[in-house]
Amino acid sequence: MAKGSVRKKIKKWYYRFYIEDESGNRIQKEFSGTESKAETESLLRKAMEDYDNKKFIAKNENVTLSDMLDMWVEEELKPGSLSNDTVMAYQATVRRIKQHPLGKRKLRTVTADHLQSFMDLLSFGGTKPDGTVAQPLSIGEIRQYSAVLQGAFRFAVFPKKLISFNPMQYVIRRNQAEDYELFVENNAIQQVTPTINHEQFKELIAYFEKKNNPAVLPIQIAYYTGLKIGEACGLDWQDINLEEQYLTVRRSMRYNQMRHEVEVGPTKRKKVREVDFGNVLTDILKKAKKEQLQNRMKYGELYSLNYYVEVKEKNRSYFEVYTLGMNENVPEDYKSLSLVCLRPDGAYESPSTVSLVCRSAQKKIPGLEDFHFHTLRHTFTSNLLSYGAAPKEVEELLGHSDVSTTMNIYAHASREAKRSSAKLLDNAMGID
Repeated sequence: MAKGSVRKKIKKWYYRFYIEDESGNRIQKEFSGTESKAETESLLRKAMEDYDNKKFIAKNENVTLSDMLDMWVEEELKPGSLSNDTVMAYQATVRRIKQHPLGKRKLRTVTADHLQSFMDLLSFGGTKPDGTVAQPLSIGEIRQYSAVLQGAFRFAVFPKKLISFNPMQYVIRRNQAEDYELFVENNAIQQVTPTINHEQFKELIAYFEKKNNPAVLPIQIAYYTGLKIGEACGLDWQDINLEEQYLTVRRSMRYNQMRHEVEVGPTKRKKVREVDFGNVLTDILKKAKKEQLQNRMKYGELYSLNYYVEVKEKNRSYFEVYTLGMNENVPEDYKSLSLVCLRPDGAYESPSTVSLVCRSAQKKIPGLEDFHFHTLRHTFTSNLLSYGAAPKEVEELLGHSDVSTTMNIYAHASREAKRSSAKLLDNAMGID
């Protein structure tokens, strides 16, 4: 609502209020009232109401869905309380929505039918407007699209008042029915969660060691601890206790696609957890630490050091990671990082680089056609459950929200472990 006031000049009252000119600047306009203050105040209220109504119509007329999504990101999403990871994920979803023809449609013409068709395309797949074929998305991805559109349209209704109601409230989120094979040619059960055996792991390490690829260390850490790729790359030597053989997971490294920066931040659930490890990883880490000291002496001034700096945007903090040469001037607000996973020249090893080389291994090593870095986390968990670790302990090691998450994902554990469990009753009854 525009703000206004009245004032008296000689015997007559005048009213004035602020409006926006063609450039969007606020200017004050004054109009003649009557000799009565009450009547002039009434004229002021009516004039401001008429102006706001006309302004609403003008603002609403040419705003597209893409325009509204951009407003929502800048005015509500970024200044909000969601985690940086969630904000980044929602921004990526907004970008994909804007690429669909629906994004170019005038906001006031977007109906529940348009949105339902779009959500159904995400759920079931089909032919996109450009003729290409879209594959069905996962339930988690669909929920993310729904959350973005629900939040953005609510924002468009209030406080922006660009539309009078939220069409997303009439959209039903439908999920694709799971296929079930009642009869199959053989009794083989497809393993949903991919894992690798120890021989395949040794082949993988040998492949990277032959190439002297620094990705070998984060791969070894993940295999023996179950850390995610960002958690492994974000490890600092201060997080590792080699004497008592445990590490503390308190941060994750990632590339922010929206800000185009490498950052460190809290883990997904903002939980700090401790993960124990054994003698094998202890020896690996001790060797890596020794090699890093030797590389620093070898490269001298050409060796690089790593730092982070806190950047604040819209009440949100980002911790950007930078590599600087030893002879470069370090800004006062930069703080040093003693990262574990480094390249020979001291520069940090980024998650995106590690992920890329893991994908290259798919094509080079027979039997690893479906391998990706997260397979190591699945393997770690499956191994623990197979050898009798308590699910609650595994949940804490992985940082899952609850034990059901652990068991839902890794229920397959291993065929041998299931067979052993099935024979427990035979043993109890004395049956060989």
